[in-house]
Amino acid sequence: MFVCICRAVTVDEVHAHCDAGAYTVDAISDRCGAGEGCGTCLDQLHDILSERASTATTAA
Repeated sequence: MFVCICRAVTVDEVHAHCDAGAYTVDAISDRCGAGEGCGTCLDQLHDILSERASTATTAA
């Protein structure tokens, strides 16, 4: 599933960038360009990051 249509970035790609150390929307944008087009994906990027943060917190 695409997160960013403008840059054709998928959910799996976003997770891979997070796994590689991208912990902010800006860091993800720097790596793949998501969020730099129309901006429609910004909420979804924030949601993915929040979900990962809460999962990491409960796992710790």
